[in-house]
Amino acid sequence: MKLIETKNYDELSRVAADMLISEIKAKPNCVLGLATGSTPIGTYDKLIEAYKSNEVSFAKVKSINLDEYVGISWSNTESYRYFMNEHLFDHVDIDKTNTHVPNGLAGDLDEECARYDALYDRIGPADIQVLGIGLNGHIGFNEPGSSLSAPTHIVKLSDSTRQANSRNFTSLDAVPYKAITLGMAGIMKAKKIVLLASGPAKRDAIEKTVFGEVDPHVPASFLQLHPDVTIICDFALTNKKE
Repeated sequence: MKLIETKNYDELSRVAADMLISEIKAKPNCVLGLATGSTPIGTYDKLIEAYKSNEVSFAKVKSINLDEYVGISWSNTESYRYFMNEHLFDHVDIDKTNTHVPNGLAGDLDEECARYDALYDRIGPADIQVLGIGLNGHIGFNEPGSSLSAPTHIVKLSDSTRQANSRNFTSLDAVPYKAITLGMAGIMKAKKIVLLASGPAKRDAIEKTVFGEVDPHVPASFLQLHPDVTIICDFALTNKKE
């Protein structure tokens, strides 16, 4: 793992965006694995700035997102499809038919999981996968106890995850109890992975990810087994190994 500690969130966002821009310039038809949540918003803002200044084009880019809530439509302001449109897709020249988010309203959710894995294998793997990390070490919605070989699946969200995500909803009760997520098996297929962590509350999760044992109870620790992972955080780690 490559670890980058930045001075602040703006620098974190710039470093991450530069990695994505470099990938697009090297391979204009690359596949971007994208994440939602508050941490990557700054990165997406930087990508929009780069597009508007004619530094990069998304015209041939394909994207595949990690996850979506079960039970809410894409027109819902809290859906992850809505999030991606608002924070990136509506502001660049990407073809939205080349952007993919799981369908949390599918009539047969198991079938949707299988469809999404087949889609990933057909257009992917991701040339570069963006990840955030939960306070409990989850990535995507792969909660503690997840399997390294798990395909796309339906997950019951932990209380801590629902509590953390409630800031985006009118109340905790409005937060869905389930989500559909790309499994660890899909995440680990990505050619490169960049994990973003902002704020000292994420320090413990990152230290366990980087310095702890590979542990299903800290799903992000599985990334130790991947050959090309960059972790970017805007805080100093205290538990560094020499």
